[in-house]
Amino acid sequence: MLSLLQRLARFLDRPAFPWKRLIMGFSLAQYFLEGFLSLRQYQVLKKTKPPKVLEHEISQEVFDKSQAYGRAKAKFEFVNGVWNQLQNVAFFQFDLLPKLWSWSGNLLLRWAPTSLTGEIPQSIVFVLSTILLSQLLSLPSSVYHTFVLEAKFGFNKQTPRIFITDQLKNLLLIFTMVPPILAAFPAIIRRTGDHFFYYVWMFGAGLQVFMITIYPIAILPLFNKLSTLETGELKTSVEGLAKKLSFPLHELYVIDGSRRSAHSNAYFFGLPWKKHIVIYDTLIEKSETQEVVAVLAHELGHWSLGHTTRLFAISQAHFFYIFALFSVFINNGSLYKSFGFTERPIIIGFMLFSDALAPMDMIIKLLMNVLSRRYEFQADSFARNLGYEHELARSLLRLQIQNLSTMDADWLYANYHFSHPILTERLKALDWVPKEKLAEKPSADDKKEATLATGVEL
Repeated sequence: MLSLLQRLARFLDRPAFPWKRLIMGFSLAQYFLEGFLSLRQYQVLKKTKPPKVLEHEISQEVFDKSQAYGRAKAKFEFVNGVWNQLQNVAFFQFDLLPKLWSWSGNLLLRWAPTSLTGEIPQSIVFVLSTILLSQLLSLPSSVYHTFVLEAKFGFNKQTPRIFITDQLKNLLLIFTMVPPILAAFPAIIRRTGDHFFYYVWMFGAGLQVFMITIYPIAILPLFNKLSTLETGELKTSVEGLAKKLSFPLHELYVIDGSRRSAHSNAYFFGLPWKKHIVIYDTLIEKSETQEVVAVLAHELGHWSLGHTTRLFAISQAHFFYIFALFSVFINNGSLYKSFGFTERPIIIGFMLFSDALAPMDMIIKLLMNVLSRRYEFQADSFARNLGYEHELARSLLRLQIQNLSTMDADWLYANYHFSHPILTERLKALDWVPKEKLAEKPSADDKKEATLATGVEL
Protein backbone atom coordinates (compact mmCIF):
# COMPACT_ATOMS: atom_id res chain seq x y z
CA MET A 1 0.00 0.00 0.00
CA LEU A 2 2.80 2.39 0.94
CA SER A 3 4.60 1.95 -2.39
CA LEU A 4 1.34 2.62 -4.28
CA LEU A 5 0.82 5.85 -2.34
CA GLN A 6 4.41 6.92 -3.00
CA ARG A 7 4.00 6.38 -6.77
CA LEU A 8 0.79 8.40 -6.73
CA ALA A 9 2.55 11.17 -4.81
CA ARG A 10 5.33 11.39 -7.44
CA PHE A 11 2.75 11.53 -10.24
CA LEU A 12 0.84 14.43 -8.64
CA ASP A 13 3.91 16.41 -7.58
CA ARG A 14 4.66 18.00 -10.93
CA PRO A 15 5.68 21.68 -11.17
CA ALA A 16 3.11 22.51 -13.84
CA PHE A 17 0.16 20.84 -12.10
CA PRO A 18 -2.59 23.54 -11.96
CA TRP A 19 -3.75 22.93 -8.39
CA LYS A 20 -5.25 26.36 -7.77
CA ARG A 21 -7.28 26.36 -10.97
CA LEU A 22 -8.50 22.82 -10.32
CA ILE A 23 -9.57 23.50 -6.73
CA MET A 24 -11.24 26.80 -7.62
CA GLY A 25 -12.93 25.06 -10.55
CA PHE A 26 -14.22 22.30 -8.27
CA SER A 27 -15.51 24.86 -5.79
CA LEU A 28 -17.35 26.86 -8.45
CA ALA A 29 -18.75 23.72 -10.12
CA GLN A 30 -20.12 22.50 -6.79
CA TYR A 31 -21.61 25.93 -6.09
CA PHE A 32 -23.42 26.05 -9.45
CA LEU A 33 -24.58 22.43 -9.11
CA GLU A 34 -26.09 23.16 -5.69
CA GLY A 35 -27.62 26.37 -7.05
CA PHE A 36 -29.26 24.40 -9.87
CA LEU A 37 -30.65 21.87 -7.40
CA SER A 38 -31.94 24.66 -5.15
CA LEU A 39 -33.79 26.20 -8.10
CA ARG A 40 -35.48 22.84 -8.75
CA GLN A 41 -36.46 22.60 -5.08
CA TYR A 42 -37.73 26.19 -5.08
CA GLN A 43 -40.25 25.25 -7.79
CA VAL A 44 -41.56 22.50 -5.48
CA LEU A 45 -41.82 25.02 -2.63
CA LYS A 46 -44.12 27.17 -4.79
CA LYS A 47 -46.79 24.46 -4.98
CA THR A 48 -50.12 25.41 -3.46
CA LYS A 49 -51.49 21.94 -2.67
CA PRO A 50 -49.98 19.31 -0.36
CA PRO A 51 -49.05 15.83 -1.65
CA LYS A 52 -52.04 13.46 -1.89
CA VAL A 53 -50.99 11.36 1.10
CA LEU A 54 -51.12 14.49 3.26
CA GLU A 55 -54.27 16.09 1.88
CA HIS A 56 -56.48 14.95 4.76
CA GLU A 57 -53.77 15.13 7.44
CA ILE A 58 -52.38 18.63 7.20
CA SER A 59 -54.45 21.78 6.93
CA GLN A 60 -54.00 24.19 4.06
CA GLU A 61 -52.85 26.84 6.53
CA VAL A 62 -50.06 24.61 7.88
CA PHE A 63 -49.00 23.60 4.36
CA ASP A 64 -48.87 27.23 3.20
CA LYS A 65 -46.82 28.20 6.24
CA SER A 66 -44.44 25.27 5.68
CA GLN A 67 -43.98 26.27 2.03
CA ALA A 68 -43.34 29.89 3.02
CA TYR A 69 -40.79 28.78 5.62
CA GLY A 70 -39.06 26.60 3.03
CA ARG A 71 -38.90 29.47 0.52
CA ALA A 72 -37.57 31.85 3.17
CA LYS A 73 -34.82 29.37 4.07
CA ALA A 74 -34.02 28.82 0.40
CA LYS A 75 -33.60 32.57 -0.21
CA PHE A 76 -31.42 32.87 2.90
CA GLU A 77 -29.26 29.94 1.80
CA PHE A 78 -28.88 31.47 -1.67
CA VAL A 79 -27.61 34.79 -0.30
CA ASN A 80 -25.44 33.05 2.27
CA GLY A 81 -24.05 30.75 -0.42
CA VAL A 82 -23.06 33.71 -2.60
CA TRP A 83 -21.32 35.32 0.38
CA ASN A 84 -19.43 32.13 1.25
CA GLN A 85 -18.40 31.58 -2.36
CA LEU A 86 -17.07 35.13 -2.61
CA GLN A 87 -15.00 34.48 0.51
CA ASN A 88 -13.55 31.28 -0.98
CA VAL A 89 -12.64 32.97 -4.25
CA ALA A 90 -11.08 35.92 -2.42
CA PHE A 91 -8.97 33.65 -0.19
CA PHE A 92 -7.67 31.74 -3.22
CA GLN A 93 -7.35 34.59 -5.72
CA PHE A 94 -5.60 37.07 -3.42
CA ASP A 95 -3.40 34.50 -1.63
CA LEU A 96 -4.88 35.39 1.75
CA LEU A 97 -3.87 32.02 3.26
CA PRO A 98 -0.10 32.57 2.92
CA LYS A 99 -0.52 36.16 4.12
CA LEU A 100 -2.40 34.99 7.21
CA TRP A 101 0.24 32.30 7.78
CA SER A 102 3.03 34.89 7.60
CA TRP A 103 1.10 37.22 9.91
CA SER A 104 0.76 34.40 12.46
CA GLY A 105 4.52 33.81 12.41
CA ASN A 106 5.31 37.51 12.74
CA LEU A 107 2.89 37.77 15.67
CA LEU A 108 4.73 35.00 17.51
CA LEU A 109 8.16 36.47 16.74
CA ARG A 110 7.04 39.81 18.11
CA TRP A 111 5.15 38.76 21.23
CA ALA A 112 6.03 35.17 22.14
CA PRO A 113 9.21 33.87 23.76
CA THR A 114 11.61 31.94 21.54
CA SER A 115 10.47 28.62 23.04
CA LEU A 116 6.95 29.26 21.66
CA THR A 117 7.93 29.81 18.03
CA GLY A 118 8.09 27.22 15.28
CA GLU A 119 5.63 25.33 13.10
CA ILE A 120 3.35 23.99 15.83
CA PRO A 121 2.75 27.29 17.70
CA GLN A 122 2.37 29.09 14.38
CA SER A 123 -0.16 26.47 13.23
CA ILE A 124 -2.19 27.01 16.42
CA VAL A 125 -2.21 30.80 16.00
CA PHE A 126 -3.03 30.45 12.29
CA VAL A 127 -5.99 28.08 12.82
CA LEU A 128 -7.43 30.06 15.74
CA SER A 129 -7.12 33.27 13.70
CA THR A 130 -8.83 31.61 10.74
CA ILE A 131 -11.69 30.41 12.96
CA LEU A 132 -12.11 33.87 14.50
CA LEU A 133 -12.15 35.49 11.06
CA SER A 134 -14.66 32.92 9.79
CA GLN A 135 -16.97 33.50 12.76
CA LEU A 136 -16.82 37.26 12.31
CA LEU A 137 -17.64 36.95 8.61
CA SER A 138 -20.57 34.61 9.34
CA LEU A 139 -21.91 36.61 12.30
CA PRO A 140 -24.34 38.81 10.29
CA SER A 141 -25.95 35.76 8.65
CA SER A 142 -26.20 33.97 12.02
CA VAL A 143 -27.92 36.99 13.56
CA TYR A 144 -30.34 37.27 10.63
CA HIS A 145 -31.12 33.54 10.65
CA THR A 146 -31.81 33.49 14.39
CA PHE A 147 -33.54 36.80 15.04
CA VAL A 148 -35.28 37.42 11.71
CA LEU A 149 -35.93 34.21 9.78
CA GLU A 150 -36.53 31.81 12.71
CA ALA A 151 -38.33 34.49 14.73
CA LYS A 152 -40.67 35.28 11.82
CA PHE A 153 -41.98 31.70 11.86
CA GLY A 154 -42.16 31.44 15.63
CA PHE A 155 -39.17 29.15 16.22
CA ASN A 156 -36.57 31.40 17.83
CA LYS A 157 -36.61 31.50 21.63
CA GLN A 158 -33.12 32.95 22.08
CA THR A 159 -32.54 36.35 23.58
CA PRO A 160 -29.59 38.48 22.45
CA ARG A 161 -27.94 37.63 25.77
CA ILE A 162 -28.21 33.86 25.19
CA PHE A 163 -26.97 34.30 21.61
CA ILE A 164 -23.90 36.27 22.71
CA THR A 165 -23.06 33.94 25.60
CA ASP A 166 -23.36 30.94 23.26
CA GLN A 167 -20.89 32.56 20.88
CA LEU A 168 -18.48 33.23 23.72
CA LYS A 169 -18.83 29.67 25.06
CA ASN A 170 -18.12 28.29 21.59
CA LEU A 171 -14.96 30.38 21.41
CA LEU A 172 -13.97 29.22 24.89
CA LEU A 173 -14.31 25.58 23.80
CA ILE A 174 -12.36 26.24 20.60
CA PHE A 175 -9.50 27.97 22.42
CA THR A 176 -9.43 25.20 25.03
CA MET A 177 -9.64 22.11 22.82
CA VAL A 178 -8.12 23.07 19.47
CA PRO A 179 -4.53 23.90 20.60
CA PRO A 180 -3.68 20.46 22.08
CA ILE A 181 -5.20 18.70 19.04
CA LEU A 182 -3.25 20.93 16.66
CA ALA A 183 -0.08 20.33 18.66
CA ALA A 184 -0.52 16.56 18.54
CA PHE A 185 -1.42 16.31 14.83
CA PRO A 186 1.86 17.58 13.27
CA ALA A 187 3.94 16.10 16.12
CA ILE A 188 2.63 12.58 15.36
CA ILE A 189 3.28 13.05 11.63
CA ARG A 190 6.83 14.31 12.16
CA ARG A 191 7.74 11.47 14.50
CA THR A 192 6.21 8.54 12.63
CA GLY A 193 7.48 9.21 9.08
CA ASP A 194 5.87 7.62 6.01
CA HIS A 195 3.55 5.47 8.13
CA PHE A 196 2.07 8.47 9.94
CA PHE A 197 -1.49 7.87 8.69
CA TYR A 198 -1.85 4.74 10.85
CA TYR A 199 -0.96 6.68 13.99
CA VAL A 200 -2.97 9.79 13.13
CA TRP A 201 -5.99 7.57 12.46
CA MET A 202 -5.59 5.86 15.87
CA PHE A 203 -5.23 9.27 17.51
CA GLY A 204 -8.44 10.44 15.80
CA ALA A 205 -10.38 7.34 16.86
CA GLY A 206 -9.23 7.78 20.46
CA LEU A 207 -10.19 11.45 20.33
CA GLN A 208 -13.71 10.52 19.17
CA VAL A 209 -14.20 8.13 22.08
CA PHE A 210 -12.85 10.77 24.47
CA MET A 211 -15.29 13.38 23.11
CA ILE A 212 -18.23 10.97 23.40
CA THR A 213 -17.28 10.44 27.04
CA ILE A 214 -16.79 14.06 28.11
CA TYR A 215 -19.54 15.64 25.98
CA PRO A 216 -22.43 15.05 28.42
CA ILE A 217 -20.24 15.87 31.40
CA ALA A 218 -18.33 18.98 30.37
CA ILE A 219 -19.74 20.41 27.11
CA LEU A 220 -23.51 19.92 26.95
CA PRO A 221 -24.16 21.55 30.39
CA LEU A 222 -22.53 24.74 29.09
CA PHE A 223 -25.42 25.24 26.68
CA ASN A 224 -28.40 23.28 27.98
CA LYS A 225 -29.84 21.95 31.19
CA LEU A 226 -30.39 18.21 31.44
CA SER A 227 -33.00 17.10 33.97
CA THR A 228 -33.87 13.56 34.93
CA LEU A 229 -37.24 12.59 33.44
CA GLU A 230 -39.86 12.59 36.16
CA THR A 231 -41.55 9.37 37.19
CA GLY A 232 -44.71 8.78 35.20
CA GLU A 233 -46.25 7.05 32.20
CA LEU A 234 -43.58 8.24 29.75
CA LYS A 235 -40.64 7.12 31.89
CA THR A 236 -42.26 3.76 32.64
CA SER A 237 -43.00 3.16 28.93
CA VAL A 238 -39.48 4.10 27.75
CA GLU A 239 -37.78 2.03 30.45
CA GLY A 240 -40.02 -0.92 29.56
CA LEU A 241 -39.11 -0.56 25.88
CA ALA A 242 -35.40 -0.35 26.69
CA LYS A 243 -35.62 -3.45 28.87
CA LYS A 244 -37.50 -5.34 26.16
CA LEU A 245 -34.76 -4.54 23.63
CA SER A 246 -31.88 -5.09 26.13
CA PHE A 247 -30.83 -1.49 25.52
CA PRO A 248 -28.19 -0.48 28.14
CA LEU A 249 -30.16 2.54 29.36
CA HIS A 250 -28.42 4.37 32.19
CA GLU A 251 -30.48 7.56 32.45
CA LEU A 252 -33.46 9.31 30.86
CA TYR A 253 -33.07 13.06 30.46
CA VAL A 254 -35.21 15.99 29.40
CA ILE A 255 -33.32 18.82 27.71
CA ASP A 256 -34.51 22.43 27.75
CA GLY A 257 -34.55 22.83 23.97
CA SER A 258 -37.36 25.38 24.30
CA ARG A 259 -34.80 27.82 25.73
CA ARG A 260 -33.51 28.42 22.22
CA SER A 261 -35.97 26.99 19.73
CA ALA A 262 -39.47 25.58 19.27
CA HIS A 263 -38.13 22.68 17.17
CA SER A 264 -38.43 19.16 18.61
CA ASN A 265 -36.13 16.14 18.70
CA ALA A 266 -34.90 13.12 20.69
CA TYR A 267 -31.64 11.18 20.62
CA PHE A 268 -29.35 8.93 22.62
CA PHE A 269 -25.63 9.02 23.28
CA GLY A 270 -22.96 7.30 25.32
CA LEU A 271 -20.57 4.36 25.27
CA PRO A 272 -21.78 0.90 24.12
CA TRP A 273 -22.37 -0.31 27.67
CA LYS A 274 -23.85 2.93 29.08
CA LYS A 275 -26.41 4.85 27.06
CA HIS A 276 -28.41 7.99 27.86
CA ILE A 277 -31.67 8.99 26.16
CA VAL A 278 -32.39 12.71 25.77
CA ILE A 279 -35.88 14.01 24.95
CA TYR A 280 -36.56 17.64 24.09
CA ASP A 281 -39.08 19.31 26.37
CA THR A 282 -40.84 20.63 23.25
CA LEU A 283 -41.42 17.07 22.06
CA ILE A 284 -42.93 16.04 25.40
CA GLU A 285 -45.10 19.14 25.57
CA LYS A 286 -46.56 18.88 22.08
CA SER A 287 -46.88 15.11 21.61
CA GLU A 288 -48.88 12.33 23.17
CA THR A 289 -46.95 9.95 25.44
CA GLN A 290 -47.09 6.96 23.07
CA GLU A 291 -46.03 9.16 20.17
CA VAL A 292 -42.86 10.08 22.07
CA VAL A 293 -42.29 6.39 22.80
CA ALA A 294 -42.75 5.63 19.08
CA VAL A 295 -40.05 8.19 18.19
CA LEU A 296 -37.71 6.51 20.68
CA ALA A 297 -38.64 3.08 19.31
CA HIS A 298 -37.40 4.32 15.94
CA GLU A 299 -34.16 5.61 17.50
CA LEU A 300 -33.61 2.38 19.42
CA GLY A 301 -34.24 0.56 16.15
CA HIS A 302 -31.04 2.11 14.81
CA TRP A 303 -29.19 0.68 17.80
CA SER A 304 -30.85 -2.75 17.72
CA LEU A 305 -30.26 -3.17 13.97
CA GLY A 306 -26.60 -2.24 14.34
CA HIS A 307 -26.86 0.99 12.34
CA THR A 308 -24.92 3.08 14.86
CA THR A 309 -22.08 0.53 14.99
CA ARG A 310 -21.90 0.24 11.20
CA LEU A 311 -21.93 4.01 10.71
CA PHE A 312 -19.15 4.37 13.28
CA ALA A 313 -17.11 1.71 11.45
CA ILE A 314 -17.75 3.45 8.11
CA SER A 315 -16.66 6.79 9.59
CA GLN A 316 -13.44 5.18 10.83
CA ALA A 317 -12.77 3.67 7.40
CA HIS A 318 -13.43 7.10 5.87
CA PHE A 319 -10.97 8.77 8.25
CA PHE A 320 -8.33 6.15 7.46
CA TYR A 321 -8.82 6.73 3.74
CA ILE A 322 -8.48 10.51 4.24
CA PHE A 323 -5.27 10.25 6.27
CA ALA A 324 -3.78 7.64 3.91
CA LEU A 325 -4.51 9.84 0.90
CA PHE A 326 -3.11 12.86 2.74
CA SER A 327 0.27 11.09 2.78
CA VAL A 328 0.23 11.54 -1.01
CA PHE A 329 -0.17 15.32 -0.70
CA ILE A 330 1.78 16.18 2.44
CA ASN A 331 5.04 16.86 0.57
CA ASN A 332 3.52 17.97 -2.72
CA GLY A 333 5.59 21.05 -3.54
CA SER A 334 3.45 22.05 -6.52
CA LEU A 335 0.33 22.15 -4.30
CA TYR A 336 1.93 24.50 -1.78
CA LYS A 337 3.52 26.64 -4.50
CA SER A 338 0.22 27.02 -6.40
CA PHE A 339 -1.23 28.78 -3.35
CA GLY A 340 1.76 31.03 -2.66
CA PHE A 341 3.58 28.99 0.03
CA THR A 342 7.35 28.68 -0.09
CA GLU A 343 7.43 26.37 2.95
CA ARG A 344 5.38 23.24 3.64
CA PRO A 345 3.52 23.48 6.98
CA ILE A 346 1.58 20.31 7.73
CA ILE A 347 -1.64 22.07 8.74
CA ILE A 348 -1.62 24.10 5.51
CA GLY A 349 -1.05 20.94 3.50
CA PHE A 350 -4.03 19.30 5.19
CA MET A 351 -6.28 22.29 4.48
CA LEU A 352 -5.31 22.42 0.80
CA PHE A 353 -5.62 18.65 0.53
CA SER A 354 -9.16 18.87 1.98
CA ASP A 355 -10.08 21.37 -0.74
CA ALA A 356 -8.62 19.08 -3.42
CA LEU A 357 -10.59 16.16 -2.00
CA ALA A 358 -13.95 17.97 -2.28
CA PRO A 359 -15.20 16.14 -5.44
CA MET A 360 -14.50 12.73 -3.88
CA ASP A 361 -16.19 13.81 -0.65
CA MET A 362 -19.26 14.82 -2.66
CA ILE A 363 -19.54 11.28 -4.03
CA ILE A 364 -19.09 9.80 -0.55
CA LYS A 365 -21.79 12.16 0.77
CA LEU A 366 -24.23 10.91 -1.88
CA LEU A 367 -23.50 7.28 -1.02
CA MET A 368 -23.87 7.98 2.71
CA ASN A 369 -27.22 9.67 2.07
CA VAL A 370 -28.41 6.55 0.22
CA LEU A 371 -27.31 4.34 3.13
CA SER A 372 -28.77 6.68 5.75
CA ARG A 373 -32.18 6.80 4.05
CA ARG A 374 -32.17 3.00 3.86
CA TYR A 375 -31.45 2.81 7.58
CA GLU A 376 -34.27 5.25 8.33
CA PHE A 377 -36.78 3.04 6.53
CA GLN A 378 -35.46 0.03 8.44
CA ALA A 379 -35.77 1.84 11.79
CA ASP A 380 -39.35 2.85 10.90
CA SER A 381 -40.11 -0.78 10.07
CA PHE A 382 -38.55 -1.84 13.39
CA ALA A 383 -40.85 0.51 15.32
CA ARG A 384 -43.80 -0.70 13.27
CA ASN A 385 -43.04 -4.34 14.15
CA LEU A 386 -43.06 -3.36 17.82
CA GLY A 387 -46.65 -2.21 17.37
CA TYR A 388 -46.02 1.54 17.05
CA GLU A 389 -47.11 1.94 13.41
CA HIS A 390 -49.98 4.32 14.14
CA GLU A 391 -48.14 6.26 16.87
CA LEU A 392 -44.99 6.62 14.74
CA ALA A 393 -46.96 7.93 11.76
CA ARG A 394 -48.79 10.40 13.98
CA SER A 395 -45.52 11.52 15.61
CA LEU A 396 -43.92 12.04 12.18
CA LEU A 397 -46.91 14.11 11.11
CA ARG A 398 -46.88 16.09 14.34
CA LEU A 399 -43.13 16.77 14.11
CA GLN A 400 -43.61 17.84 10.50
CA ILE A 401 -46.23 20.36 11.60
CA GLN A 402 -44.27 21.59 14.62
CA ASN A 403 -41.02 22.05 12.67
CA LEU A 404 -42.71 23.22 9.43
CA SER A 405 -40.46 20.73 7.66
CA THR A 406 -40.53 20.35 3.88
CA MET A 407 -43.68 18.51 2.87
CA ASP A 408 -42.36 17.56 -0.56
CA ALA A 409 -39.03 17.66 -2.38
CA ASP A 410 -37.52 17.51 -5.84
CA TRP A 411 -36.00 14.04 -6.23
CA LEU A 412 -32.58 15.30 -7.34
CA TYR A 413 -32.40 17.84 -4.52
CA ALA A 414 -33.50 15.24 -1.97
CA ASN A 415 -30.94 12.66 -3.12
CA TYR A 416 -28.14 15.20 -2.90
CA HIS A 417 -29.05 16.89 0.38
CA PHE A 418 -31.29 14.67 2.50
CA SER A 419 -30.02 11.96 4.81
CA HIS A 420 -33.64 11.12 5.76
CA PRO A 421 -36.56 10.18 3.50
CA ILE A 422 -39.23 12.86 3.18
CA LEU A 423 -42.45 12.42 5.14
CA THR A 424 -44.56 11.17 2.23
CA GLU A 425 -42.07 8.36 1.52
CA ARG A 426 -42.02 7.29 5.17
CA LEU A 427 -45.82 7.26 5.47
CA LYS A 428 -46.15 5.20 2.30
CA ALA A 429 -43.56 2.72 3.60
CA LEU A 430 -45.55 2.44 6.83
CA ASP A 431 -48.77 1.81 4.85
CA TRP A 432 -50.24 4.68 6.81
CA VAL A 433 -54.03 4.66 7.04
CA PRO A 434 -55.24 7.56 9.23
CA LYS A 435 -57.74 6.78 11.96
CA GLU A 436 -58.64 10.41 12.56
CA LYS A 437 -57.48 13.84 11.53
CA LEU A 438 -54.40 14.91 13.44
CA ALA A 439 -54.99 17.76 15.85
CA GLU A 440 -52.35 19.87 17.52
CA LYS A 441 -51.85 18.84 21.13
CA PRO A 442 -52.70 21.80 23.37
CA SER A 443 -49.72 23.25 25.17
CA ALA A 444 -49.62 24.04 28.89
CA ASP A 445 -50.45 27.69 28.13
CA ASP A 446 -53.40 26.65 25.93
CA LYS A 447 -54.74 24.44 28.73
CA LYS A 448 -54.40 27.24 31.25
CA GLU A 449 -56.26 29.71 29.02
CA ALA A 450 -59.05 27.19 28.30
CA THR A 451 -59.46 26.42 31.99
CA LEU A 452 -59.71 30.12 32.86
CA ALA A 453 -62.23 30.70 30.09
CA THR A 454 -64.49 27.68 30.65
CA GLY A 455 -63.69 26.44 34.12
CA VAL A 456 -63.10 22.96 32.65
CA GLU A 457 -59.59 21.45 32.68
CA LEU A 458 -58.51 19.93 29.37
